[in-house]
Amino acid sequence: MGSDTKDGHQPTVVMVTGASRFFGGDVVARLARDPAIERVLAVDSVMPSAELRRRMGRAEFVRADIRNPLIRKVVDGNAVDTLIHTAVLTHPPAGGGRAVMKDLNVLGAMQLFAVCQKAPTMRRVAVRSSSAVYGGSAKDPAKFTEEMGARRPPSGAFARDMIEVEGFVRGLARRRPDIAIATLRLAPIVGPRLAARGIEYLRSPVTPTVFGRDARMQLLHEEDAVAALVHAAHTVASGTFNVAGDGALTLSQVVRRAGRIQVPVPFSVFRTVGRTLMGRVMREFSGEQLDYFHFGCGLDTTRMRTELGFQPRWTTVQAFDDFIGGAALRPVIDLKWIDAAENKLLGLVGAGTGAQR
Repeated sequence: MGSDTKDGHQPTVVMVTGASRFFGGDVVARLARDPAIERVLAVDSVMPSAELRRRMGRAEFVRADIRNPLIRKVVDGNAVDTLIHTAVLTHPPAGGGRAVMKDLNVLGAMQLFAVCQKAPTMRRVAVRSSSAVYGGSAKDPAKFTEEMGARRPPSGAFARDMIEVEGFVRGLARRRPDIAIATLRLAPIVGPRLAARGIEYLRSPVTPTVFGRDARMQLLHEEDAVAALVHAAHTVASGTFNVAGDGALTLSQVVRRAGRIQVPVPFSVFRTVGRTLMGRVMREFSGEQLDYFHFGCGLDTTRMRTELGFQPRWTTVQAFDDFIGGAALRPVIDLKWIDAAENKLLGLVGAGTGAQR
């Protein structure tokens, strides 16, 4: 894959939304280190922290709200040719509630893409989405390809927002076929700096799981999530792409690798009493996170490698282990003791089987 956009235009002025948050800020910082890009515009409605602003380097911070029609002045006035849209909320903001979350996620994207549609200089758009759009169901396939949809409508607000946003993206693609547009469906993200809230519940010594199920999980390291968005700003590929680390872990393996004690409970208890007993962490679980721990979600990442031309540096197992190391979790049960106990148990089973013969 080359670094040109759809019509051979090299990215020169790149605008990143949500620049004051983790993803946007890190994307800006990486782009600012690329000498081939003339200007990087970091856009957000709130000021970045002093540390983040320092890491942004030569990038120009523009305080603007993507929900405001005046965002068009930022795009047209600076002749932006590449947009990386990372400004999405996975949870309602403190003191804002669900209405504010939807306003930013859905109405903000609608306004932003309307501006892109009319911008004569726009040549490349990369959008952060989520594998949450696939929902969770007992009828889910082993791996979702990008052409598949949710077997059951997602229950979480974030997932529903992303489905609407992706609809706006497809509308933009139809109206401006000259713009190369990539939608990245990122798997749940973990890492030492940004641990997805759905994994945070492993901080508790006792970890509730869903009785009778062992969700299969694919994860994405925080560094690979940022790298994928930066990569999308340079590639010629258009379309929707699943982005996840190679391999998978079952929930029971996740709990074991974290050195926690697994307590299987019925799902009805997991999403009610279990959330209460686990305190703030599980009480803040979104609908899509509950579905994820119930059913998991496998992703086919063939298109990510062959068409997008991106290969994560971290596998699912490596990403999770790095999260555990960064989270400084003290194991409740030593993994060496577990291995020894399992080997002893297998030996007893083998001896019992031999005696029966």
